[in-house]
This record gives sequence, structure tokens and C-alpha cells, in this order.
Amino acid sequence: MDRASSCSAFLPTMLTGVVHMSVRQPQLLSRRETPPVVFFRTVFLTHTASLMQYFSVGSFQRMKALTFGLTLVRHGETRYNKEGLLQGQAIDCPLSETGLQQAEAAGCYLKDVTFSCVFVSDMLRAQQTAATIMKRNSSCSALQMVRDPLLKEISFGVAEGGRLQDVKEMAKAAGQSFPGFTPPGGETQEQVKERVKEFMEKMLQQIGTEHDRWEDETSISAIPETSPVEGKADDGVRDIPIHALVVTHGAYMCVAVRYFVEELHCALPPGSDRAHMFSLSPNTGLCRFILTMRKEQDGFKVSRMSCVFIHRGDHVKQ
Repeated sequence: MDRASSCSAFLPTMLTGVVHMSVRQPQLLSRRETPPVVFFRTVFLTHTASLMQYFSVGSFQRMKALTFGLTLVRHGETRYNKEGLLQGQAIDCPLSETGLQQAEAAGCYLKDVTFSCVFVSDMLRAQQTAATIMKRNSSCSALQMVRDPLLKEISFGVAEGGRLQDVKEMAKAAGQSFPGFTPPGGETQEQVKERVKEFMEKMLQQIGTEHDRWEDETSISAIPETSPVEGKADDGVRDIPIHALVVTHGAYMCVAVRYFVEELHCALPPGSDRAHMFSLSPNTGLCRFILTMRKEQDGFKVSRMSCVFIHRGDHVKQ
């Protein structure tokens, strides 16, 4: 029996004995007592029940946790991307010929990486990219693509269909940067962050209820250090069987990564900096994270998160 178990077994017995003595033999406790002793005894007996509950066996149980991988992929190039135009939500443009080739390259790069679930924006360019990656990957043959509007691109309001350069100039005139600037009628960064948070909660709920690979949180090993630019396709997830593929959009990914770093306290990979972390990922750029979550009374919560690599695009150069 370990120290925690022996303490939990001994303390209730000890405290019960003190209570019994105080109730059945008060004369033993009251003999030659000074006021401080009387005060201590009163406080001690008053909180006996709380102490017994605190030192119960349940309080010494180790926290159970589950670790999984998360790979974010930006969709392939569209005609609007090539021409420097904003699509947002109103323009549901398909992949260009270059975009289809990029999706094929991403699929070839990830073909031997094991995925256990696939989430994708409900916009056409993201679905085409996800379908191409899944077609190349044998672990995806039995998986269903989950289309989720929470993953759709940011709404750019009146700027959708216009030149990206024009929006950058609007942002500069307002003393802001792009991405991060909200054109009239568009979504604010806070509104998009709420979508990111809601999606994360849904994903944690699905993974947490579908898998039973829970282990003591203290026994989970540290995330291996990995190059932030180049490396192998399965970096960080070779020994992690639970792995989510999420195909979404560039500006949305910027908000998601910022949320991971600033609010979930995601550890950065060696050699990276925040400016690079929060920059726009290239078409079919890859970002990978390792998350550890625990089950709490109000749902599943992320307890630890690390970035394995960010905005990797070397598969397109091959």
C-alpha cells in the first residue's frame, strides 16, 4: 500500500476515534483544559467531517487523461487566392488546377499518417482538399468526413470579392494589421474565436467519448522536440493512435493558433516565434499539435498542449 492509500485508510479511523472519545468521555478532554485547548478542540471537532472527506481515498486518485494529435490543414489554392482576392464566406470557389495539385501533394505527404477522425469546413474548397487527402490515406477509408460550419472561413463583410491588398491598406489606415482587421459587416476576431472554442469543445467531446485510452496524467511523457519547418510527416504522432485531421481556412487558422497560444498556453516548437506562429499559412500548409485532456464535471478540458510544427509546406515543394 502506498503512502496516499495508507493515509486515507488511517485518518478516518483516527478521527473517528477522537470524535468517539469526545462524545462518550468528555471528562477526559475537559480535565485541566486551558482556554486555548478548549478552542482548538472545538474547531477540530467542528471540522472533523470535512477533514475526513478531504482525506478520503477518492481525493488521492490520480487524474486520468487522454492524449491525441491534431493536424490543421489549410485548403488548396483557388482562383481567388491566385488573383489576390478575398473569398470569405460569400464566395464558395472550388480549387484551381494548382490547388488540386497541392491537395494531391498534401495527400501523398500524409498518406502513411494515421488519423482517427476528420473534420472539415462546409465550404467547397476545404471539402475538396479533405477528400483528396482522405483518398490517399488508407487509415481514412473507414472514416466519415464531418462537415462543420464552425470551421468555415472568416466573414470579411463588404470586402469579400475585393482585392486583398485593398483590405490590407484599410487595416493600415485604421492602425491595424491583416489578418486581424474587421471590414464593415465582417466577423470580429472575438466572434471567430468563439467559433474556434465551440468547435474545440465538440471535438473534445467526440474524442473523449469514443476512445478509452485514458491513463494517469503524471505518466504522460513530454512532447518530443521537432523542427518547426521540415521533418517527417508523422512527427509527434508516431506513438499516438488518436489523431484528428482538420481541414479549414487561412484566416480562421490564424485565430485558432492565437487562441491555442494565448489562452490554452500552447508550448511553441524550438526556433519558432510568435510572429511566425500567427502568420498566414500557405495553401495546404500544415500545423500539428499534441493535446492532453482530462474529464471534468462540466465536460472535457485541455490540460496541456504543445505545437510540433507550424505552417509546414515542404510537401508542396517536392
